[in-house]
Amino acid sequence: MSASTTSPASTAASPPPGAESRGDVTPRASLVALMLATFIAAANETVPAGLLPQLADGFHITESWAGQMVTLCALGAGLGAVPLTILTRRWSRRTVLVVALLGFALCNAVTAVSPVFTLTLAARFVVGVATGLAWSEIATYARRLVSPERQGRALAFAMLGIPLALAVGVPAATAFGQWLGWRWVFGGLSALALVMVGWMLLIVPDVAVPRGNADDPSSSGLSGKPGLRDVLRLPGVRPVLAVVLLWVVAHYTLYTYIAPFLAAVGMSAHLATMLTTFGLATLAGTWGMGLWVDRWLRTLALMALATFTAVIVAFALWPTSWMVLFVGAVFWGLSFSGAPTILQTALGNAAGQHENVAQSMLVTVFNLSFAGSGVLGGAVLSTRGALALPPVLAILALAAWGVTFAASRHGFARRAPRALEDALR
Repeated sequence: MSASTTSPASTAASPPPGAESRGDVTPRASLVALMLATFIAAANETVPAGLLPQLADGFHITESWAGQMVTLCALGAGLGAVPLTILTRRWSRRTVLVVALLGFALCNAVTAVSPVFTLTLAARFVVGVATGLAWSEIATYARRLVSPERQGRALAFAMLGIPLALAVGVPAATAFGQWLGWRWVFGGLSALALVMVGWMLLIVPDVAVPRGNADDPSSSGLSGKPGLRDVLRLPGVRPVLAVVLLWVVAHYTLYTYIAPFLAAVGMSAHLATMLTTFGLATLAGTWGMGLWVDRWLRTLALMALATFTAVIVAFALWPTSWMVLFVGAVFWGLSFSGAPTILQTALGNAAGQHENVAQSMLVTVFNLSFAGSGVLGGAVLSTRGALALPPVLAILALAAWGVTFAASRHGFARRAPRALEDALR
């Protein structure tokens, strides 16, 4: 789930013992801890995008090779989430998150002091594995900390760490990297993870996954029925996953390689402003998306992808215009702010009672697409140059829009499912 400017949320779980007695009191300190955990997880995946020039200089490599630090982290998240979730299914949820945070601390510390790029890539892969484990736990943890009627609000608060990482974390890391050096940035992420370990152990209450609960990771289609192939055959599931792949690859290729693109058009001085503008727009758009997605899913999906395509085309046609780049960053952030919500909702509607299985597939496709974006961007950058990125990405964005438009009966349906319509009346 960078890992995706954001990662997919788990389905609802029953509140922990004693939640009912807490009434409507939200454990704010615990939710702040989870929000900061999502902040670090998102930063693990995205911070290198703002440091590519410094990383390339530090290791005496090309920026396309430096971009593989993003690729390896996303690849680790995509490959590690499912097996580690199964492996730790009998552990308490707090223990799982503490282990993930310790993984953040160790691997970012290794990155901060590593003299060899190969060792750095290995550390990035392992921190990605830990990030995938964290994404698989945080959403359910947040929901289980509160009573059922407050679970949606708790989840939204915990996930605020994702847009905050984009709006504040990446620009701050970029600025600090230019000022103090990129190694201090990863050292800071390591220290913050250690602080969060203490916070989790001292303040955040533990929760357990009851055996046999439908929300137990071990029962989310990994070892039971139906299997992954059965869910893939459901109408609408494959179109949504195809849009996930196309949209995520296009978005994260642009985001990861925005620094060399700006350098190619003489706009390197505006990198921090671009990233901040994008992040703030993402933060603003996230709030509105939750209000409209159930009623206007198809319309929002088509509008978001059309806007993203228009932004890429504008970047290709007027790359030296700062006004175009600035306004484009605003609409780029607004268009992608709803992507996780839109895609999760569409897939949940398509999969119905098998949503758990489908969402686990979305996690894998999302993160492997994130990894693929690093490979694609690096290949284009090394063979055709940064100015070739927008035309390539425009093709992917248009393809995503086309799949969304074609999936009018299932996936991105014109009408909400009957059960959802009844609930909205």
